[in-house]
Amino acid sequence: MTTRVPTTRRYLMCPPRYFAVDYAINPWMDPAQPVSAECAMRQWRELRDTYRRLGHTVEEIEPQPGLPDMVFAANSGTVVDGRVLGAKFRAPQRAAEAGHFRRWFAEHGYRDVVMPSYVNEAEGDFAWTGRVLLAGTGFRTDPAAHAEAQEVLGVPVLSLRLIDPRYYHLDTALFVLSEATDTTPAQIAYYPEAFSDGSRRVLARLFPDAVLATAADAECFGLNGVSDGRNVVLPREATGLGERLAAHGYEPVYVDISELRKAGGGPKCCTMEIRK
Repeated sequence: MTTRVPTTRRYLMCPPRYFAVDYAINPWMDPAQPVSAECAMRQWRELRDTYRRLGHTVEEIEPQPGLPDMVFAANSGTVVDGRVLGAKFRAPQRAAEAGHFRRWFAEHGYRDVVMPSYVNEAEGDFAWTGRVLLAGTGFRTDPAAHAEAQEVLGVPVLSLRLIDPRYYHLDTALFVLSEATDTTPAQIAYYPEAFSDGSRRVLARLFPDAVLATAADAECFGLNGVSDGRNVVLPREATGLGERLAAHGYEPVYVDISELRKAGGGPKCCTMEIRK
């Protein structure tokens, strides 16, 4: 079995102080279903503290009233080698989030911040493999945003088409387990049925050793995981996926995100990675 080595990460998160489901912009949201901001905050703290316990740095941005989805920080920026590409949301309910995150980067010394011209929901649809930026489209991010990301971030971008509306962002159907190095390729986990036929063939060709997820894994947001190369933070229901990851040398770490999932979010949705 391969020996997995974790790498220390830096994350940006937003407390769900104003968490609510007042509108429906994805198939998981139901405004008629009661939600608890207190429970969401408790689950969020557990996730944040899990990252810190694993040795990672977590910074926090101040939540804003009237923006209940701001907790899903991954959607507001993509950072590679210190370059920041901001977000432009498709749903008007979330549009204001982008500016708050842009200001956070400006206030924390980031000078290379570009706000996109095309709809781009950041790490919701962008996954960095260490060599190539995998880019999703089909429901949220505009295909033209992929070329824009390549120009701004200066990394090659590979487009992938999502076809299942339940998995409207790339980060609900795929995540990177270990980034590529000079000697080893990247490894990913993904749910094949979320992708078009052509995208599935591309993924099979580029990542022949990928961990393939089942429908049950995807439905509990198991593909919305966060890996540091060894430890993989997953929703507590994703035990089947966790067992397969363990067989590949990874260490599954389970958290409860049941309340946050009512808004269509999981561990990765709450977690923007800041790559220096």
